[in-house]
Amino acid sequence: MRQAYYSSRVTEFLCSPVSQILGILTQSHRHELTIQQKNAWLDQLALLQRELRPMKGAWLALEFSIPRMGRRVDAILIEGATVFVIEFKVGSTNFDASAIDQVTDYALDLKNFHAGSHEKCIVPVVIATKAIGTRKDVRWSSDWVAAPLLSNGSDLGAMLSEVLRSAPANHPIHPDTWLASGYRPTPTIVEAAQALYRGHRVEEISRSDAGAKNLGETTACLEEIIDAAKAAKRKAICFVTGVPGAGKTLAGLNLVTHRARIREEEHAVFLSGNGPLVDVLREALARDELAQAKDLGLPLKKGDATRKVKAFIQNIHHFRDASLLSADAPVEHVTVFDEAQRAWNAQQTAKFMAQKRGISDFAMSEPEFLISIMDRHREWCTVVCLVGGGQEINAGEAGLKEWFDALRRRFPGWLIYTSPQLKHRDYHRGEDLTAMLEGLEFHMKPALHLAVSVRSFRAEMLSEFVSALIAGDIKLAREHYAKIKSAYPIALTRDLQSAKAWLRNRARGSERFGLVASSGAHRLKPDGLNVSQQLDAPSWFLNGKQDVRSSYYLEDPATEFDVQGLELDWVGVCWEGDLRRAGGRWAHQRFRGTSWQNVNSETDQMYLENAYRVLLTRARQGMVIYLPEGGDPADPTRPAHHYDGTFQYLLDCGLTACEP
Repeated sequence: MRQAYYSSRVTEFLCSPVSQILGILTQSHRHELTIQQKNAWLDQLALLQRELRPMKGAWLALEFSIPRMGRRVDAILIEGATVFVIEFKVGSTNFDASAIDQVTDYALDLKNFHAGSHEKCIVPVVIATKAIGTRKDVRWSSDWVAAPLLSNGSDLGAMLSEVLRSAPANHPIHPDTWLASGYRPTPTIVEAAQALYRGHRVEEISRSDAGAKNLGETTACLEEIIDAAKAAKRKAICFVTGVPGAGKTLAGLNLVTHRARIREEEHAVFLSGNGPLVDVLREALARDELAQAKDLGLPLKKGDATRKVKAFIQNIHHFRDASLLSADAPVEHVTVFDEAQRAWNAQQTAKFMAQKRGISDFAMSEPEFLISIMDRHREWCTVVCLVGGGQEINAGEAGLKEWFDALRRRFPGWLIYTSPQLKHRDYHRGEDLTAMLEGLEFHMKPALHLAVSVRSFRAEMLSEFVSALIAGDIKLAREHYAKIKSAYPIALTRDLQSAKAWLRNRARGSERFGLVASSGAHRLKPDGLNVSQQLDAPSWFLNGKQDVRSSYYLEDPATEFDVQGLELDWVGVCWEGDLRRAGGRWAHQRFRGTSWQNVNSETDQMYLENAYRVLLTRARQGMVIYLPEGGDPADPTRPAHHYDGTFQYLLDCGLTACEP
């Protein structure tokens, strides 16, 4: 992909005939050129040649590619140490919010992911050529990305000159160096899924630093294992571990899409029991497919797009149920099981089969049954289990033990590949997992562990901080937070409206923000937050700011079940009294009927702690934690001491309270 359709010094641009530049733009355009696009370019070129005369030393690029977003900026102008990101709305009479968000997104993308722009001033500009009124006051953020300037084009030159007078002195940008400096994106899982579905590889859409290297090595390792199993006609199972946000789901999607392209006969499939994740990814991919078809002028119905996506991402329970109806081997030779640690134990599986499927004598755990399905293949197959440490959040979720028990009892001939991370406390749950593999053919592969978080491009050590916080290690938590707080803000408040204002004030462009709370946070109802209400996950995660169902409205909190595997830019964590600090340790509570009850089961306590682990690792850029004040004499379910101890504990861990 060409980075820009046209680029030159402004002096050269001013001397070139408009017809010549239009010819270059037209030649670079891959799709059929509409008369509307041609006329828009003509208007843009005429305006720029008129307004850029005072800036002859600047450099200009037209139709500049923003890779992560799959879009092109109308114009990039570089003068001194300042980058202007210019978006035209030819013929528009107003500066609509979507245009302002769009150009802000472009500017933030360059600032965050383009190496040559990290230390530079970025100025987004919207030009609505028929609009009345402008916004030319320059307001810089702390990262030197300006609030969007609004112009109808008649005063563009004067506006840009004014910005340059207010910009700080810095080393001038050399355009060739700037272009070659490298683009290292950190896409959301939705953006990544869309890019992979279009045919990109993970190395093309992820950062070219340690995170991308780790992802690339893991994918290459899995590819080698699959090819070796196929060549030897063996059955193999791999366990990929990773810290929260390290890209386990991304690695699985990357593997499946790549195998589907180069080995179509294998019918590789991504399976997840995480209903909201499946729903969100399917809806996002279907919407993207429709948008691309529309851009190309191709007829495509939403139902057709959705059916195509379903072959790529499936609900693991549907895969399981289909195998109950047939004893045949599945068509898929390569299956990726997302969040494999959440597969059910034998008791939970038997209970479900009896109550929901009418099978009273089912005697296998979900891991054993899923392996048995793939074991029906006469020759080869490969199962890839993506495992999150400390991510079991529901009753009956078995962890790794059930997978290893099943392999030992029934499938000793399978090749087993694991990462050395099994010894970490987040994975072994007090069990000696390596002892379970004795006598089996297993191999330790360091590349099967994803150690670097790619969810938060601002704080790769967030998961270590959260792990220490949940473990009750104040000293270690303070040490970890000291390393990330300059780039990853975490604020505390006792006022919900302050938490909402904190989120709104930090998000720019279309950066997504929302409230989350544990599924046991039932006494957030006085604050208007009802965790019992079913969330429409695709609408919450994908819809825009004007939709009351979206996360932007800050009305419907998502629980750990809604957000596991997904992410937002900014998160408000609403911390209830179900997990509270008392006497130097965690007190685990469950609200039943009209009162709180102790949670005495160690397993249930672990699920509750893991719920907060999930909630605290959902934000890419920062979060605010809200704890109610409590203490209302008319509401004995919310005494102040339910929250005060936790608030003080979080302060002790290094966090800072924000003012109401």
